[in-house]
Amino acid sequence: MSMIDDLSFFQQVATRGSLTEVARQMGLSLPAVSKRLSQLEARLGVQLLQRTTRRLSLTPEGVLYLEGGRPILRQLEELESALNSRQPTLHGRLRINGTLGFGRRHLAPVVSSFARLHPELEISLELTSQPLSLLDDQFDIGVFMGEPPDSRLIGIRLLENPRILCASPNYLEGRPVLQSVADLAEHNCIVLRQFGSDYAIWRFHKDGQDYSHKVSGTLSSNDGEVALNLALEGHGLILRSRWDVQAHLQSGRLQAVLQEYQPPPGDIFAMYQHRRHIPQRISLFTQYLAQELAKRLPFAVVG
Repeated sequence: MSMIDDLSFFQQVATRGSLTEVARQMGLSLPAVSKRLSQLEARLGVQLLQRTTRRLSLTPEGVLYLEGGRPILRQLEELESALNSRQPTLHGRLRINGTLGFGRRHLAPVVSSFARLHPELEISLELTSQPLSLLDDQFDIGVFMGEPPDSRLIGIRLLENPRILCASPNYLEGRPVLQSVADLAEHNCIVLRQFGSDYAIWRFHKDGQDYSHKVSGTLSSNDGEVALNLALEGHGLILRSRWDVQAHLQSGRLQAVLQEYQPPPGDIFAMYQHRRHIPQRISLFTQYLAQELAKRLPFAVVG
């Protein structure tokens, strides 16, 4: 193996923190990955990782090798990208991270059609319940809700994504009419427990004033699709992204309420690291993603 291969291998081990996960990603056996790490440490003459039965932790030498290797790998990738940009065919690897619900329904189909256009490009799409860091070079692009959390990231707004408070007509029939945020206290609210946030506090904005209410209900879930189905089955109010409920609002299966009160938006962004030269595969996929999402979700096109 070359020194560059060793650097890339160790980057994967350090960022994933699990030899088992690295073995799965590389399509190798766990003993093979463990042996390669031992051979790398033997070649360098230092221990890079402290291994216990529960976790891996970097030694000081491991930190030095990790942090020193990142700019080398990035510069090599930028060099190859500059060369590839002169060619009509995309090559290399494109690693994408997206969230589960939006990723399954909209991101994966776009990745599929992009792959048909660029059969020489290796694409990896990893969907997770929470966004993963883009700063450790584990992924090239992240497609998340909300603006970039770090100034070292470039954020391209793909879609406007207002949140809608809604419920099924069956649930609303015969229950107290919602006229203000305070009226939520009289209703069963389906709570989505995700990302360790203050999920039970629903926030709104109207006429320059902010409102919040700690909601309660008999049903909750950590999965957005489950929560949506509970609302469709008449169990209570739900606060969901417009892309997730628009079809049900149009069909009449869900009905929007308190429309004069606006929940905080969760616009959808494509994010990637600031670089001197943006690899062509990143820039072209971002452009293609914006174009295709506009076709799939025309009501959410950025104005």
